[in-house]
Amino acid sequence: MGNIVYQNSATVTGPVLGNTIGTAHVHRDASTSCRRYDEIYDSVAFSLMILVDSQLQDNTGNMDDNQRGWWFSDAQAHSFDARQECKSSYGLDQSLEAVQKAVKDLGPFDGILGFSQGAALVAMLCSLQEQKLDTTLNFRFAILVAGFRSACAEHQYLYEGVNITLPSLHVFGQNDKVISQQMSQDLLPIFLGADILIHRDGHFVPAASAHKHIYQEFLGRFQ
Repeated sequence: MGNIVYQNSATVTGPVLGNTIGTAHVHRDASTSCRRYDEIYDSVAFSLMILVDSQLQDNTGNMDDNQRGWWFSDAQAHSFDARQECKSSYGLDQSLEAVQKAVKDLGPFDGILGFSQGAALVAMLCSLQEQKLDTTLNFRFAILVAGFRSACAEHQYLYEGVNITLPSLHVFGQNDKVISQQMSQDLLPIFLGADILIHRDGHFVPAASAHKHIYQEFLGRFQ
């Protein structure tokens, strides 16, 4: 599975897809894995769950044998391609259970942030919360960096006819070769009143000074 990062806590092994679940609570941590996210919210204090992908995809958008993910689009090959249309997937239920356990054991969390496939999972969690299909979820806001809609048929109930009212900030790059700008934009219609940050670069979390104030203005609404 992917990484759940909660700063200032230990790391434990996650259940199914071979990744780890770490932890992020309130402000900042000096660890390399969290530093990019720390730059986003700087001195703003709140509890934030962060869903991080570990080497999600290569330049073609495919996962190699050593990659990890929140679910696999090819259930038999245990591989993931964000563009792959499929009837069913493997691993999402286990990832959702891991998030639920983290919320129960380490929450509550003010918000949730995800990157790439982690952002796609954040969108799913927002939908579950909006539809009251998961009573463990009670986030006040969401940040999705390079997010996208799952192309798997069994996940479409999370998008069709759903209007997510949770405040959200969507971040995507004009030159992202892994998750295209269009793929991220296709996720926007289900989020009512979404805030948007578009940058000129590729597949990463932008945290330059020109971007920081946008994150901080958004997050400042929840202090």
